[in-house]
Amino acid sequence: MQAIVNPNIINKDNISEKLDFLLADVDSSTKNDVENSIVALGAKAVNALIEKLLTLKGLQRGIVAMSLIRLGESAKAPLKALACENNEYQWMADYLLSEI
Repeated sequence: MQAIVNPNIINKDNISEKLDFLLADVDSSTKNDVENSIVALGAKAVNALIEKLLTLKGLQRGIVAMSLIRLGESAKAPLKALACENNEYQWMADYLLSEI
């Protein structure tokens, strides 16, 4: 079972590392716990999640996408920026924005 990360020990400098840790061994039996842990990180994780969205595939990308949807308002501006800056990922950003 994937470890649950205490959001109180997270700082901006290591959010990407924490996301890497959470997503490293995720599978269908741990994905809900991982997603909940990511959402618990809050708005400070949004920019790192956007970066992960561009590089990950499959289940990991799905967890990142659902986490951004669940983070809601705090994810809107970075997703809009992604849609404007990167034509390749515009469809993904637009879809996530439509789900928020």
